[in-house]
This record gives sequence, C-alpha cells and structure tokens, in this order.
Amino acid sequence: MTKPCIICVAITGSVPTKANNPAVPINVAEQVESTHAAFEAGASICHAHVRNADETPSSDPEKFARLKEGVEKHCPGMIIQLSTGGRSGAGRERGGMLPLRPDMASLSVGSNNFPTRVYENPPDLVDWLATEMRRYEIKPEIEAFDLSHIHQAGAMNRDGRIPGALYVQFVMGVKNAMPADKETFDFYIKTVQRLLPDAQWCGAGIGPNQIKVNEWAIAAGGHTRTGLEDNMRLDRDRLAPSNAALVQRAAELCDKYERPVATWQQARKILGLRPG
Repeated sequence: MTKPCIICVAITGSVPTKANNPAVPINVAEQVESTHAAFEAGASICHAHVRNADETPSSDPEKFARLKEGVEKHCPGMIIQLSTGGRSGAGRERGGMLPLRPDMASLSVGSNNFPTRVYENPPDLVDWLATEMRRYEIKPEIEAFDLSHIHQAGAMNRDGRIPGALYVQFVMGVKNAMPADKETFDFYIKTVQRLLPDAQWCGAGIGPNQIKVNEWAIAAGGHTRTGLEDNMRLDRDRLAPSNAALVQRAAELCDKYERPVATWQQARKILGLRPG
C-alpha cells in the first residue's frame, strides 16, 4: 500500500498530569519542545490543548495563541489542530480560540458518556462551533465517539453546515463510551465509505488500546493518532518517555505495513488544507 499515513500527535490533553508521567508537557514552552520532537519523528498534525500553571485545563485564547506561534516557528508547515473539547471550558468558551484561524479544530457533533461524566455537545453549541469554523476557514476534525456521530456528521455535511470532504476520527476505548472493538472499527470504516465516500478517516485508541487502534488504522489504509493525551505508557511496565517515542512507534507500524509516513506537505494535500 503506497498511500501516505498521516500521524497526528495529541500532545497534552486535559487529563494527564506530570504525576502520571513527567513527560506530559504542560506549559507552552514544554508543549512546543515536545511537539518539535514529535514533528521530527513523523507527526504532521499537532492536536493541542492548553493548561493553567496548576495543570488544570484551560480554554484561554492567549495561551493557544502563544502555543500556535511557537509551533509555527519551530515546526514550519505542521498542521495545527486546536481542541474545542468539553473538558477545557463550557459553552461558547470552548470555541474562543477559533479566531486564531488554526488549520483545523476538533469538533464533537454529539454527546456520550465519559468515565465519570456526560460529555455534553448540545446541538446548538455544535452548530455554533461549526459556524465559527466556516467563518474562519478552519477544517473540522470530526471526533466520533459513537456510531451516531458519523451519521450526524454526514447530515451536517449534506446540508452544508460542515462543507467539503470530511476528516473523521474514530475514538475508541474511552471508559463508558465505544470500546476498542475490531468489528465495530471495521463497521465504522464501512459506514464512512458508504455515507461519506470522499472523507478521510483516522483511528485513535485510549490507554493500552492506542497501539492496537494505531495498527488497525494503518493496516486498513487510514490515518492514526497517538500521543500522551491518550496514553502515557509504552507498555505495562514502562512510561512513554515522550510524545516523539509514541510517534516513532506508530511510524514503525507504517513501515511494517509498507505505508509511507505522510510529510506535512502530503498531509495538507490529502486533507485539502492551504499550503503551509
């Protein structure tokens, strides 16, 4: 298979702390340094959250602006994808960074359970976030935590709320949400191909499911996500020393399945993004 595989690195997230793994980058300088190493290891998308000094989640646009500036400087051409996730803020606060015009932003189009709470994505907020992304010419990454989210993204694509060829990410292994189940994964692919034939798709697994979903996605011709946001370990006995180490692990799977790792130029072309 010669199709390049886009590797997305989710560098920080909203949950992991340095107590969990000292390699988790918290402040902007750490995040930029970690992203640069992951970029050199083969990641072409940086999925980014920001944190406060006490490691709690933040939606502060100023922090996002400094992170975006640093990644653009040290990782020229890398696709910057900012998170509008619900752990970092409430309501429209979640989209406060969209005027920064990143290349991409995450978009969850429906609600689902998380380990200890409901991840709420009410329709009016989803529509507002999608409108802001159109306004600022940002490509959404559809984060599908459930099969219904693929169907909803398809409906929003058909009525123009999310225009163009979609990028859909299957998130599997979140406790109380969709497990990392191979038959379900295969059905997700078939559903995207049936409803959204022009779409690109990506697989992301949480915790020990990360390497498993990485391999499923790469073997099936899709793209994949890795990084310390989703998983802090190389295996049961070893913490991951860096985001770059997890990217390298995904790149080795690309070699195994004879998939070239997408350069940032190839990734931008595949996703229909403006040149870097």
